[in-house]
Amino acid sequence: MGAFDAAIEWLDTQPVVVLDDTVRGRRVRIARHGACVLGLAARFGGGWLELADGHRDAVELGARPGSRFAVLAPFANRIADARYRFDGIEHDLLPDAPDGARASRHGFARDADFAIGAMAADERTAQVAFTTTIGPRPGYPFTLDLAVRYTLAADGLTLQTTLRNVGITAAPAFVGWHPYFRLGDGPLASWELNIPADCVIRTDQDFIPLPAETAYLPLDQAPELDFRQPRAIGTRQLNHTYARLRSDADGRARTWLREPKRGLAIAVWQEHGVMLAFTGDTLERGARRSIALEPMESLPDAFNRADCAHAIRLEPGAARTFRCGVEIDLP
Repeated sequence: MGAFDAAIEWLDTQPVVVLDDTVRGRRVRIARHGACVLGLAARFGGGWLELADGHRDAVELGARPGSRFAVLAPFANRIADARYRFDGIEHDLLPDAPDGARASRHGFARDADFAIGAMAADERTAQVAFTTTIGPRPGYPFTLDLAVRYTLAADGLTLQTTLRNVGITAAPAFVGWHPYFRLGDGPLASWELNIPADCVIRTDQDFIPLPAETAYLPLDQAPELDFRQPRAIGTRQLNHTYARLRSDADGRARTWLREPKRGLAIAVWQEHGVMLAFTGDTLERGARRSIALEPMESLPDAFNRADCAHAIRLEPGAARTFRCGVEIDLP
């Protein structure tokens, strides 16, 4: 075994890819179903510290409560009333659903059994590729190939997703990631959050962003939601999208989560898009025991927004790649 290793283990009948950084002591477990991260552990204090609040077993993985670590495609978060209009045609993602049961969230990739492609490891990285096809299906008459690549390296874990339109018409499509992180078993209220955003998105009661520019609230006008400087989460209930992110010199916009008592920290990074922070208050298991920090290419309900139309449009034969990841900073 070299500095990095890639192997397959099993969770009941579910194959799980394990990527190891044997030098720094980092381990990632990724299920074939949904190309979903199950664990992200780091050696700390003579043992292993689990930083991911993922699905615990094969039953949870199939039922996907909370969409823990789901790859979100061909859309992320919500579509209002499960309906949208694209190139003049009305589409209904839930044609048989009655009013009051028309919640459409997080796309379709989280239910897919991906194919496990190339696995590789050397002295610098461990990698694995997953592939699946999305659509056509009710309300989404488009066909996309989705390639997902995880890379474990010295700077942490990178997720790269590539959507390719293999249909004959343009398609609306974008991606996101839905990880939940924890910094030990201490209270979430004591963790410090730092989000480098200029705006928070205003929404209605169903968390659908308000129209056009009215959605963008400068954080100077929302001090309770302002994490431009690190501050404890406290009792705040977050389910908010942060926009107009500021990038560091290397092109990564980093959302930091810190546990000040022991000096533990992670940075969830992305090259563009928005960041949704969710403190998990409505989770059936583990409410407020972890925080979802969700990098997304575009806003919730982007399929219905003129200001997102260009960014999510994918022409026949075209492909678009989104990169994000997590850096680990342990004392």
